[in-house]
Amino acid sequence: MSGFDKPDAFVDSQDPEIVREAKKGVVEDTYSFTERDIILYNLGIGATAEQLQWTYEGDDDFQALPTFGVIPQFHASGGISLDWLPDFNPAKLLHGEQYLSIKAPIPTSGVLVSKARILEALDKGKAAAITSIIETREKSTGKLIFENQSTVFIRGSGGFGGKRSGIDRGAASAANSVPKRAPDAIVEEKTTPSQAALYRLSGDGNPLHILPEFAAIGGFEKPILHGLCSMGIAGKAVYQTYGAYKDIKVRFADVVYPGETLITEMWKEGSRVIFSVKVKERNVNVLASAAVTLVDGAAKAKL
Repeated sequence: MSGFDKPDAFVDSQDPEIVREAKKGVVEDTYSFTERDIILYNLGIGATAEQLQWTYEGDDDFQALPTFGVIPQFHASGGISLDWLPDFNPAKLLHGEQYLSIKAPIPTSGVLVSKARILEALDKGKAAAITSIIETREKSTGKLIFENQSTVFIRGSGGFGGKRSGIDRGAASAANSVPKRAPDAIVEEKTTPSQAALYRLSGDGNPLHILPEFAAIGGFEKPILHGLCSMGIAGKAVYQTYGAYKDIKVRFADVVYPGETLITEMWKEGSRVIFSVKVKERNVNVLASAAVTLVDGAAKAKL
């Protein structure tokens, strides 16, 4: 979005003063990475040793899977202060939605700089919905590589006088309703019991995904898989089926336990692929309101 670095870039006339001030803050984080980090991420979302373009740095087509774009921005996004919210309790924070726009070819090593700001702060009465926007650029050239928009819900932190409804953010806020017909494609992938232990090495070390006692405090029977890992697995399925895409958006509807099987159902609607993901063993929908926008003229990936 234009004007990202202007102090009042995202201030809305309906925002109360507390939100106006919060929107002025900028968090910056530098992410240095090598081909090893690309391979680790690809493995974390289920790439296999046979898929050399994702797991061997010497392959002619070596590349990051598209959803790698959520990794460099993670600490910038997570560094945004929410202490200004009433009764803020980080234990009551839920990751609600994620949008990733891929602005340029993804480098396989280098140094990226992410800047994060609050884009929208909605007062839902008993909860707050905070959307941050993060721009990730190459440090050496300033070229924009990724834009992320991440929405979190904080239970018990409403009542700060903010707007109740948000603006139309295009693909980032689209409802992506599933068509009333059978899916055009279905991909099934079983996660491994160690999937979360592997994925956390890409940067999200939240103990919720590794420590049973910490997961129990959150009300879960055992550690859960990262939502962004489920997004990556589904994004990989869409990429393998329909080819390159320039953006992807999901809503996190429920949790996945490592070892469960994810079923990604896809519907092609022009240049968009709407998809939905459920856990086979429990028949629970875990990713909803999800879609990608295909790159113009993208053919089915040769994978």
